[in-house]
Amino acid sequence: MVEPTALVALALDAAIGWPAGLYRRIGHPVGLFARVIDACERWGNRPSHSTARRQVQGVATMTLLIGMAGGGGWLLQWGLIWALGPFGWIGVALLAFPALAQRSLYDHVAPVAGALERGDLPAARQAVAMIVGRDVDTLDEAGVSRAAIESLSESFCDGVVAPLFWLLALGLPGIWAYKAINTADSLIGHREERWRAFGWAAARIDDGANLVPARLGGALICLAGGGWAIMMRDARLHASPNAGWTEAAMAGALGVKLAGPVSYDGDKHDKPWIGTGRSDTNASDIRRALALYRRACLLLWMLAGAMLLL
Repeated sequence: MVEPTALVALALDAAIGWPAGLYRRIGHPVGLFARVIDACERWGNRPSHSTARRQVQGVATMTLLIGMAGGGGWLLQWGLIWALGPFGWIGVALLAFPALAQRSLYDHVAPVAGALERGDLPAARQAVAMIVGRDVDTLDEAGVSRAAIESLSESFCDGVVAPLFWLLALGLPGIWAYKAINTADSLIGHREERWRAFGWAAARIDDGANLVPARLGGALICLAGGGWAIMMRDARLHASPNAGWTEAAMAGALGVKLAGPVSYDGDKHDKPWIGTGRSDTNASDIRRALALYRRACLLLWMLAGAMLLL
C-alpha cells in the first residue's frame, strides 16, 4: 500500500505542487504546526524560567507536536482504508503529497537564476530571501547564487527525500510527523541564547529524523552528477550533522565552493568552505544545480518504483 502511495504522491507534487490560490485561501498544513509551536513557545520559553525548565518544556512541546501529527495521520490513514477498502491508498496519497516539496523548491530557486540572467540583482536578492535566512542586502551575484544552490541542496533532503523516506517507512503518520519535526527545528531549533534550551529537543529529534535521508540524498545527487570524493571529504564541515551531505554532494557535482563566510541578522559567521573550485558562482551554476536536482528526483522516483516492484 505504501509504495504506490509514494509514487502517486510524488506525481501529484511534481504536477501541481501546492497551488498558490489554495495557499492564499487556506494556507498550508504546516501552518497549523507553526501555530502550535508558537503557542507552546509563548508558554514554555519565558525568560523567567530556568534553563532546565525550558528544556523540559521543549521536550513536552515536541511530544505534543509529534503526537498530534502522527496520531492525526494514523487516524486519517486507517479511516481511509476502512472507508475505501482497496482504494484507500489513493486517499492516503492525496493527503500525503502536500508534505512533499519537489515542485515548490524548483519554483522558488528558478526565479533567482532568472533575475540574475536579466542582470537584476535586487530582484535576485528578493527572490533568494524567500528561501534563505541569511542577510541578503549586501550579497553580490556570487553570494546570491551560492545561497540559492545551498538552499536547493539542503532542501532536497528536508523537502523531498526525508518526507518520502518517512512515508515509505511509516505511511501517513510518518510523513506528517516528520513535517512537524522539521517545522519545529526551523522555528525553534537554533543555537542562539533565546532558543538553545527550549529548542534543544526539536534540533536533536530533527537530527535523528534526517540521519538516513541526508546520506541517501547526498548519494542520489552524486549518482546524478558525481562528486563522491567531495561529499565524503567535506560533509562533516557543515555545522549540521546532516545538511552537509547534500550540500557537499552538490558542490562536488558542480565543481564549485559553497558555504564560506555569511551573515545572519548582522552577525558574520566564518563558515568553512565546502568543495573545491570556483566560489564566484553565477546564474548558469544555479541552472546546472536545478538540472542535477531534477535528475536526483528522477532517481528517487526510480527507487520508489523499484520498491513497488519488489
